[in-house]
Amino acid sequence: MLLKGAEIARYLARPDPSRPGLLIHGQDPMRVALKRAEAVRALLGERADEEMRLTRMPGGGLKRDPAQLVDAVREVGFFPGPRAVVVEEATDQAADAVRAALEGWRQGDAVIVVTAGVLTKSSALRKLFETHGQAVCAPVYDDPPGEEEVARWLTEAGLREVPRDALREMMLLARALDPGDLRQTIEKIGLYKHGDPAPLTVEEIALLAPATIEADLDELIHCTAERREGDFGPLMRRIAQQGIAPVTLCIAALRHFRALHLAAADPAGPAVALARARPPVFGPRRDRMARQAQSWGMGPLEEAVALLLSTDMALRSSSRAPQMPLVERALLRLVMKPRGRR
Repeated sequence: MLLKGAEIARYLARPDPSRPGLLIHGQDPMRVALKRAEAVRALLGERADEEMRLTRMPGGGLKRDPAQLVDAVREVGFFPGPRAVVVEEATDQAADAVRAALEGWRQGDAVIVVTAGVLTKSSALRKLFETHGQAVCAPVYDDPPGEEEVARWLTEAGLREVPRDALREMMLLARALDPGDLRQTIEKIGLYKHGDPAPLTVEEIALLAPATIEADLDELIHCTAERREGDFGPLMRRIAQQGIAPVTLCIAALRHFRALHLAAADPAGPAVALARARPPVFGPRRDRMARQAQSWGMGPLEEAVALLLSTDMALRSSSRAPQMPLVERALLRLVMKPRGRR
């Protein structure tokens, strides 16, 4: 069974112990490891390791000794409670051993949790879990965590009073940080707020969040291109506080909108144009920029590039006008630009 969209995070937070197997695969090993740890903790509880209810084995050894997986799955534990066998860094060479373990699986056996890197659609291991009637396949993408997942992490950290403005700030942080860094930040905020019944504030998040200048700059440019008016103000304030030079911000925006303009003008379509750009853009970032190019259209993007060029010239001139407000005004005009005008 293949999970999609929001089902992935929801299932990995509460996996079904009656299902024999779970495959977690993705490009980023850290994200895969985090999801595997979350799923195993939900299946077995916090003391699985010390109670010897968790067995780990490398996927590379299963081709030489496929029977070790079947033996580990059927093994009777000394301590009562659910058990799991984690097969780490598996490849298609482990598919036959995993298939044999799934076919012989019975209720009461250890759940088989397999982790892997990038698996193509033709992958034998991926096909095994996707087409199996009871096993589950959970691909892990590089997209930032969704609001439901972040809200759950906040609750687990003891942060139950999170107003909308604080949650919005956390979602901005989720786009700027890797999931592992975000979890650590939430746990740090939870420790800071321990025993404090007052609602979480934006100022407290800013106080405890790590410095993410490059990620914040990138997210501000995406926010502008996606015309997310509500997110623009907080992101702009954070960029200004971090001391980024106005010229740097303007050049970054100009480079991004030029790439969108070229993508929108290409007869092959934005996605193809971005893939063959120099340097090429791949993965979720390419999909995101392709959506932006389609949303704007070639004419409005040409106007946006012209606005940013004139702003860049003003910054480099002898004008005494305050520079950051000049850039902010230009970006704000782009954020507020009505949609649908081509």
